[in-house]
Amino acid sequence: MLRRAVLLAMALLATALLAFAPPVRAEPRHGIAMLGEPALPADFKNLPYANPEAPQGGDLRQAITGSFDSVNPFIVKGQPADFVRTYVVESLMGRNWGEPFSLYGLLAESIDTSDDRQTFTFRIRPEASFSDGTPVTAADVAFSMETLRDKGRPNFKTNFSKITRVETPDDRTITFHQEAGDRELPMIVGLMPIFPRKAWEGKDFSVSSLNPMIGSGPYVMDKIKPGESITYRKNPGYWGRDLPLNKGLWNFDTVRIDYYRDANATFEAFKSGLADVRIETDPTRWSSGYDFPAVKDGKVTLEKIEQKTPFPASGFVFNTRRPMFQDPRVREALAMVFDFEWINANLFASAYRRTYGYYGGSELSSQGRPVNEAEKKVLGDDLAKLRPDFVDGSYAVPVSDGSGRDRKILGKAMALLGGAGWTMSGNSLVNARGEPFAFTITLTDPQQEKVALAYQRTLRSIGVSASVKFVDAAQFLRIRNSYDFDVISWTWFNSLSPGNEQVLYFGSGGRGNEGTRNYAGVADPAVDRAIQAMLSARTRDEFIAAVRAEDRLLTAGFYMAPFYNAGGQWVARWNSIGRPDAQPLTGFEATTLWRNK
Repeated sequence: MLRRAVLLAMALLATALLAFAPPVRAEPRHGIAMLGEPALPADFKNLPYANPEAPQGGDLRQAITGSFDSVNPFIVKGQPADFVRTYVVESLMGRNWGEPFSLYGLLAESIDTSDDRQTFTFRIRPEASFSDGTPVTAADVAFSMETLRDKGRPNFKTNFSKITRVETPDDRTITFHQEAGDRELPMIVGLMPIFPRKAWEGKDFSVSSLNPMIGSGPYVMDKIKPGESITYRKNPGYWGRDLPLNKGLWNFDTVRIDYYRDANATFEAFKSGLADVRIETDPTRWSSGYDFPAVKDGKVTLEKIEQKTPFPASGFVFNTRRPMFQDPRVREALAMVFDFEWINANLFASAYRRTYGYYGGSELSSQGRPVNEAEKKVLGDDLAKLRPDFVDGSYAVPVSDGSGRDRKILGKAMALLGGAGWTMSGNSLVNARGEPFAFTITLTDPQQEKVALAYQRTLRSIGVSASVKFVDAAQFLRIRNSYDFDVISWTWFNSLSPGNEQVLYFGSGGRGNEGTRNYAGVADPAVDRAIQAMLSARTRDEFIAAVRAEDRLLTAGFYMAPFYNAGGQWVARWNSIGRPDAQPLTGFEATTLWRNK
């Protein structure tokens, strides 16, 4: 009996010790994947879409429509210059765009995570340094996290507030602890921009500035002309030029970005040779505008680059913070009368196809897919709130007769509006108080005007008055950040591995917190739960089910009148610029280009 009691006591003690034992840790790794294992081995030589033998030197010139008054893209204030994050500021790890979501060591030579990812450690490379020659240390990483959390954009606060403790046992080691159970957080921290602590002493990070930022990246800011141009110059002492992750990238001595006020001026800059590459977004221009002599003489190459990621989710977004857009029947009616068939045929030479939902064209889309058992677990009781056509996957975006006045669709829209309490009074749609249904579509790109005006005409036929207003880029940024608009044109670019950014895009907290990208004002607990299921998924099947649930709920919420997509990118390139044959899942990748000798 005594022996049995002793054995039982020992077993209980062992169980207790296991309960308080630290989480199981893996060995330090060269990379990490959101789900499963990273595709590239520890001894990979270069990214699969990069040419490690690419010629070096020369310049790359790009033309962009817009302006800038800041070089800090990590804060809410100011209109930032483009590509600061790409060329100047690095992170602990870098992406392979040939995978859904995997990271490999950049500033960090390794990552070590507990099995539950509650604790994760980065080991910084001894050679990693900023452009001013100072080494990158664990203190710089900790400073960057704290600064972005406290003074950066809302997405930084959302993510980094989950970190409960940071340890820096030496200059090259930093360990993060979290209790949120967010399996993506180690990867979000791995992609965190890193700044030198000393360079920001006595300065306010939250204030918009044109002083060149110091980073550890392959380029430094050279010439800054606010609103006109910014030039990045390759740092000859760049510490990471021989890393496999960088082989075949950063091939130009300088990269210059010129800004133009409108799309026509930007296109003319390309035609005249002031810009080397151009991604065309206007199908009419693509089909008829590229007949200038350089194209005919073979000096400019035109190509369509296929993308294997979700199609951009774009459309006229309804701000549900406005009372008139709070009823989903109203939003469905307004989305229904967007006559894509007329617009595509008359404005875009039938070059586009209609966009469905937020992950169209990928395995993550709910389009045509009934709710399966895995998705039922995600939706739970929320499944009963979905219409049958969304549950069985039979819902389809309405297709008009292309007349611009499809009476059948207009009649359905009027029935929905009537059910929501709106009736016709003369030629105007009014509510029970006699107030007309009127709103403003705010645009910043004049090229969108013809689409907005076509939509305006169709809306007028059901008694809705929609005015179209243009603002400059700075104004558009302000109204977006403060949600001071009725309807805007917007695009969410989702990946094959959506994650924490979905909280920023569609989480309920974004309805009241300024500066997020929840422009529709989505505040649906069911969407929040689907996003959380996405973030906590451990297998690919669980992950896909959660994303499809989110897509299904958002699509059923009719938060926008969806636009269209080309199924790829239309790219024009002067033949003095070369590119690898292989392209990543995301399509055209400018960092792999080079100037032909």
